[in-house]
Amino acid sequence: MPGKKYQEAAKLIDREAVYEPDQAIALVKQTAKAKFDETVEVAVRLGVDPRKQDQAVRGVVVLPHGTGKTKRVLVFAKGDKAREAEAAGADFVGDQDMINRIQQGWFDFDVCVATPDMMSEVGKLGRILGGKGLMPNPKAGTVTFDVTKAVQEIKAGKIEYRLDKAGQIHAPIGKASFDAEKLVENLRALVDALNRAKPASAKGVYLKSIAVSSTMGPSARVNAATYR
Repeated sequence: MPGKKYQEAAKLIDREAVYEPDQAIALVKQTAKAKFDETVEVAVRLGVDPRKQDQAVRGVVVLPHGTGKTKRVLVFAKGDKAREAEAAGADFVGDQDMINRIQQGWFDFDVCVATPDMMSEVGKLGRILGGKGLMPNPKAGTVTFDVTKAVQEIKAGKIEYRLDKAGQIHAPIGKASFDAEKLVENLRALVDALNRAKPASAKGVYLKSIAVSSTMGPSARVNAATYR
C-alpha cells in the first residue's frame, strides 16, 4: 500500500485529467515530497510496433538545462585522442588498462565513449558492458573520433532515449528543484527529438500519451496534442 506522503500527494492530481505541460510540471514539483532532490521523469507512449525493426525509436538529445546530474565519463582512446579526451573533461581515459579494470569488476562511471579504432578491443567487454547498458554505440554518438564533442555534450546533459518492449520511452528531464520553466523546456526538447525520430513506417497517432512524475511521486498526464 502506498505511503501516507504518496497518498496525500496523489490527491493533488486528477488521474483522469490531461494537463498542459506547465500545469503538469507544477503539480510534479508540488508533489515531490521526498527528503532528497527527486528526479523528474517522463514516460511517452508511442504509436509504433516495438517488434518491428523499422519502427525502433532510439537516439540522443542534449537537454538545454541538463539533468541535474553530472555524469562520470570513461573514454577508451590512445595517443592524441586520449589527451583530447582528458582536455575535454573526461573523468577516466585509457585503453587496455581500463579494459582490464572493468574485467576485474570496476564500474565507477556512467557513460562510455570509444574511438572507432578501440572498438575491436572494447567489443570484448560486450557481455559485461552490454548487460549494464554501457556499451559504446555509434547511434548514441559514443563511438566517435570527435571525443571533445562527445564528452562535452554528455557533461552538458545529453541523454539517450530508447523504445522499450511496451512501446514506451522513459527518460529523466531534470530535478524537482529545477525552475518549472527549465523542466518544461527540457520536456519540449525531448519530445521534439522524438518527433524528429518518428519512423517513416509509423501509422496513425504517433505521440499517444505523455506522463511526468518525480521519483517517489504520482504521475500527471500531459496533453500530448500540444506537441503534435
